[in-house]
Amino acid sequence: MGGPIFPSDISIATTGLTRLLSYEPKDLTVSVEAGMPYADLSRILAENNQMVPLDPPFADQATVGGVISTNSSGPRRRLYGTARDLVIGMTFATLEGKLVKSGGMVVKNVAGLDMGKLMIGSFGTLAAVAVVNFKVLPAPQVERLFLLSFDALEAALAARDKILKSVLQPSGIDLLNRLAAKILGWSGYILAVQAGGNAAVVDRYEKELRAMGSLEIGDAAAATQIQQFTPRYLAAHENGAIARISCTLAGLGDAVRALNTPVLARAGSGVCYAYFDDPRAASEMAARTQDAIIDFAPEIQKSKLNLWPKPGPDFELMKRIKQMFDPENLLNRGRLYSQI
Repeated sequence: MGGPIFPSDISIATTGLTRLLSYEPKDLTVSVEAGMPYADLSRILAENNQMVPLDPPFADQATVGGVISTNSSGPRRRLYGTARDLVIGMTFATLEGKLVKSGGMVVKNVAGLDMGKLMIGSFGTLAAVAVVNFKVLPAPQVERLFLLSFDALEAALAARDKILKSVLQPSGIDLLNRLAAKILGWSGYILAVQAGGNAAVVDRYEKELRAMGSLEIGDAAAATQIQQFTPRYLAAHENGAIARISCTLAGLGDAVRALNTPVLARAGSGVCYAYFDDPRAASEMAARTQDAIIDFAPEIQKSKLNLWPKPGPDFELMKRIKQMFDPENLLNRGRLYSQI
């Protein structure tokens, strides 16, 4: 992810930092080193029916530090939020060789400025994340994926709106257009609703959703297919590119209609992922859309593509923060906005 990786004189990896430092299931907190594989963290927490529900793509390969540095998230971000909602503390190493601790190991922390938040989504351009402390959540007793299929986009969006206005609070609502659904062997526009709770709550979801359209119950494999749609697409398309478009819930329909390519949208949070087999087409779309970012593209072509929107008025502040942490511009040059 991010901008092109330029040649470097020194490379530093945190993949050797894999320890579980502290885990208090009763306190709902866990502290791990940044090199721990995200899949290992998930397995440790699952032993106590707990979770850190970020659902990143490449979850079977990603490290905790990688997930945090790219601010990756997945289907359940609607209910549980992103890394900024789940990270309660962090230790990072600066270029001066200092270990800076930010936040702590309590779920509610009001101890001033949380500098660790700056590291989330910074692509390693400010410092090296060494330790991450998470707020841990109880895993639902029952979790189920409901697949509603529609012939028209308007009907799928109407069902989405009805769900959002109801007492139902699903953890995820994903919308796949026809082209994306076809990749997974489905047809029509698919509204994938992920719900959790006790058996009675999940049964109520099934009853109410069945009245909205043609309903199927998805298994664990179907849920994984949606979560890992991005790795699957890139594996099948050697020169594939993926653009992330942010929009309002009301504007989601217009964003999907404007794209003649596979689209998977987080329909409850307003984030669309558009999949292109030609990176130039992704770049041209991003150039026309102020709120589009190209998350993935072939490394060899990145320097020729429009990966980021035109910087806004906050860009000067971003550059000042970069200057404060890395005045000689040594860390991951160009990975963020191709300028930071």
